[in-house]
Amino acid sequence: MLLSFIQDNIGSIIVGVIVVAIIVFAAWRVISDKKQGRSSCGCSCGSCPNAGLCHADKKKDE
Repeated sequence: MLLSFIQDNIGSIIVGVIVVAIIVFAAWRVISDKKQGRSSCGCSCGSCPNAGLCHADKKKDE
């Protein structure tokens, strides 16, 4: 029963595992970058209303 379900849906199972792996990697990357103090936006902070929130640690050092 279970084996026939797996055989019938192997393509969907593989695609699902790949999608979950991509989501886990993306979440891990965002968390890792945040711990290292990197910003995820990549834009100029001059016109950003949240510039003080993203780079609060850098402004304290200056």
